[in-house]
Amino acid sequence: MDGLLERTATIAHANAPRRPRIVIVGAGFGGLTAAMHLSRADAEIVVIDRRNHHLFQPLLYQVATAALSPADISATIRGVLNRQANAEVVFGEVTGVDTVGRAVRVGDRRIAYDQLVIATGARESYFGHDDWAAVTSSLKTIEDATDMRRRILIAFERAEGCGDPDERRRLLTFVIVGGGPTGVELAGALAELAMKSLMRDFRRIDPKTTRIILIEAGPRLLPAFPPHLSAVAEQALARLGVDVRTGALVSACDRCGAVIGSEHIESRTVIWAAGVAASPAAAWLGVVPGKGGRVPVSPDLTLPDHPEIFVIGDTAQVLGSDGNPLPGVAPVAKQQGAYVAKTIMRRLAAKAPPAPFRYHDLGNLATIGRKEAVVDLGWIKLSGRIAWLVWSLAHIYFLIGFRNRLAVAVDWLWSYVTYQRGARIITGSDDM
Repeated sequence: MDGLLERTATIAHANAPRRPRIVIVGAGFGGLTAAMHLSRADAEIVVIDRRNHHLFQPLLYQVATAALSPADISATIRGVLNRQANAEVVFGEVTGVDTVGRAVRVGDRRIAYDQLVIATGARESYFGHDDWAAVTSSLKTIEDATDMRRRILIAFERAEGCGDPDERRRLLTFVIVGGGPTGVELAGALAELAMKSLMRDFRRIDPKTTRIILIEAGPRLLPAFPPHLSAVAEQALARLGVDVRTGALVSACDRCGAVIGSEHIESRTVIWAAGVAASPAAAWLGVVPGKGGRVPVSPDLTLPDHPEIFVIGDTAQVLGSDGNPLPGVAPVAKQQGAYVAKTIMRRLAAKAPPAPFRYHDLGNLATIGRKEAVVDLGWIKLSGRIAWLVWSLAHIYFLIGFRNRLAVAVDWLWSYVTYQRGARIITGSDDM
């Protein structure tokens, strides 16, 4: 009798309709938002990522400048989704997509999908000078941030023990290429690290002699902000001692510095914050990439001729209401992730699709050290200490997990009161 019941149950399970499988490639802001909004979907949700953690990239520069630890701005993907019964996490790197057979290739595996969401983010763009990657520091991953922190701290340590004034000057000169939010925030944080946090740590060098040069090819910093806020940011950096060079194009980079026009700036630490390009998703999908390697998509964020494939975040080229591509920022990716989840839920329920995606601009924020920031919310524009408070609260709010929010808030409060940074440990080799 028991055997009959078991065989009956097996047959019933085999004949049960298979639930749709939704595969999400990438667990950044867009991909993770989509997965979490599908928590009630009657479907299998498979999240694939080559890393085991979600990273809050806007605060990576604080890891690089010793203000925060990597664990403060990251959370394991499995930990975020462990209460979501319909979600499965696959650790691996996607190498291609079979759009005909509807499968994602992960190494030797093929993971079939009914609907696919590609949210693989962006990588650095060196504007045709890929060899510069070997001689500069970039900032896209935790490894990048900890490597940059190591290089910065080692520069001060080597300067302390260096008897050659010229080499000491090179060690204490930091060049940042790119005047967008990442470059501006890095410059401000690095200036405060040198001028305040390290002020009493050394005996043979004066960290206040540190030279920080911020290079922007365009006519002003923070081009996405109104001109007067760009000017406020430049003035705040000047007060911190940062040498801002606008309208300056870098023509060469090497281990001895960077070249602007006919000037060679000698430096042992060149930081690249100038541009980004999309992941190889366009090649996977066999489509002609748009600007920056992004995948052009339809107004509903699907791939033309493939309504079962969505592309979102930094990977997608989506036009805004002004006809220009949407910026590669977290709010865009999160809103697109929520929109895709809503679309999929309506498909599963056999309901009409939602209206085409429309981005609701929440504004732009950038900080320039402690007490200084610029905020453009559209209806109001702020600068100074109030803007810094708005920036701080917004970033704490968007962090994933109560523990991360609490840890960052406590670290920032401690740093604000004492000027000290608690993540100044050098790990890894001493190569620069």
